[in-house]
Amino acid sequence: MKNYDGNIRFKDLRKDTPYNTYTRHGLPPTPIALAGREAIHATLHPDKTEYLYFVAYGDGSGRHVFSTNLKDHEKAVDKYQRKKH
Repeated sequence: MKNYDGNIRFKDLRKDTPYNTYTRHGLPPTPIALAGREAIHATLHPDKTEYLYFVAYGDGSGRHVFSTNLKDHEKAVDKYQRKKH
């Protein structure tokens, strides 16, 4: 998009381009994103942990709550995500 300032407007959602998944079915013609160096390293060398689940705080801080079982995960989801709706 020419002169893209980071804000998506309704007119942008209606513009039919190969990358607009609102107007086209399927995936765009090129990759959507590229994993960064840290993400690739973390995938190849994961931390040893018992955590199976995670949920974002949802406050824009980037923080997460990690849980080892579904019961604790559901509590965290209730606290940090479902409270918003």
